[in-house]
Amino acid sequence: MLLFELALLLTCIVIGARLGGIALGTVSGIGLVIFVFIIGMPPGSPPATVLGMILAVITALSMMEAAGGLDYMVEMAEKVLRKNPSRITFLAPLVTYILIFAAGTQHVIYALLPVIAEVARKAGVRPERPLSISVIAAQHGLIASPVSAVTVALVAVVAGLDVGLPQIMMVTIPATLIGVFVGTLSVAWKGKSLEDDPEYQRRLTEGLVKSVEQKDPLTGAARTKAAGSCFLFLGAVAVVVAVGLFPNLRPLYETVSDGVTSTGRVDMGAAIMIIMLAAAGLITLLFGAKPAAAVKGNLMRGGLVAIISILGVSWMGSSFFAANEGTIVGTISSIIGAYPWVFAFGLFVLCILLFSQAATIVILAPVGVALGLPAAMLIGVYPAVNGNFFLPTYGTVLAAVSFDQTGTTKIGKYLLNHSFMIPGLVTTATATAVALLLSSVLIG
Repeated sequence: MLLFELALLLTCIVIGARLGGIALGTVSGIGLVIFVFIIGMPPGSPPATVLGMILAVITALSMMEAAGGLDYMVEMAEKVLRKNPSRITFLAPLVTYILIFAAGTQHVIYALLPVIAEVARKAGVRPERPLSISVIAAQHGLIASPVSAVTVALVAVVAGLDVGLPQIMMVTIPATLIGVFVGTLSVAWKGKSLEDDPEYQRRLTEGLVKSVEQKDPLTGAARTKAAGSCFLFLGAVAVVVAVGLFPNLRPLYETVSDGVTSTGRVDMGAAIMIIMLAAAGLITLLFGAKPAAAVKGNLMRGGLVAIISILGVSWMGSSFFAANEGTIVGTISSIIGAYPWVFAFGLFVLCILLFSQAATIVILAPVGVALGLPAAMLIGVYPAVNGNFFLPTYGTVLAAVSFDQTGTTKIGKYLLNHSFMIPGLVTTATATAVALLLSSVLIG
């Protein structure tokens, strides 16, 4: 029966991931019905705190997008890249990492990729080099961001292990930055130069390469509102980090039950939700962000897709684990205890299937906690969750290929020999190794 249940779980995940969008959550709902109503499994628990945090962060981001703050962020990043064209291979992944780290979402990279491709081409640099590593840098900037969906999911899971956001950031930020730097070196001199590339010369001769029109910069009141909303959101991110670093900043409260008064402190999950919702409200009131525009924006749509997907697949996964916990723990705990890289490999492979770091963490991280893995190991293997570059069907991968008019960034003849494989594997392996080392020293 266990093998049948596992096969059903994986089938729902694979079908949902292939269909894309909210299908990961809706197809998982079919599996959940079979598990609970037909097989008689306990229904498990949807990750309410995780979903609440993601929704609050997405709300703040969407209001910032509606006020023009996201355009302002991209404009600043574009300005840096255009001023330093000869250094594009090394500068583009760093700028991308910082942009995604600050925004907490990969959606902003779609506005940056055509700029990277254009600047590289005009500078005579093979666009494949900065484009491929920038896509990977975006994924690592995402897991390092204190307000990304995947990070808030991890914060919620490890809250009971006496670690939190500060410990995660102390390990993840330096590990991912080192990983991105080593990954950049792996592609810095890859391939032929543009003047010697036959595909580029063919496209140039046939007139298939055209300049990308530069967007007009924000001006006047629109620029003021956009900048204000951007800085307010970044200020909210700083507050989230501060209350994580200094728990005493989170207020105490008293509750009375049966005449007994008890004192508690606002937990980190609630603090993130409160701060982000307040930031969304302030952006609305101070900078004229239109709620209707926020609801229709790309970030809100992407956020709702993530929430529905995580709701369905994590609920199905938790039901499967709750019904088979004894067997699962007894079978694999000794293996993972002796070989922690097995758990890291599991994160990587599941992310390939799900195309979502957040959904992967929501499913597998609680299993790691149940197996008794120490917090240092869970945080150390965290960068391994970046496996969604492996198959060249992820949105940012396809976008980078389409934006490179020179044809140097490509999906290979054998599918897996694409432009992102080498920088992806090098960056993820390096970041995971460094994170394991740092977590053993800093968290122990």
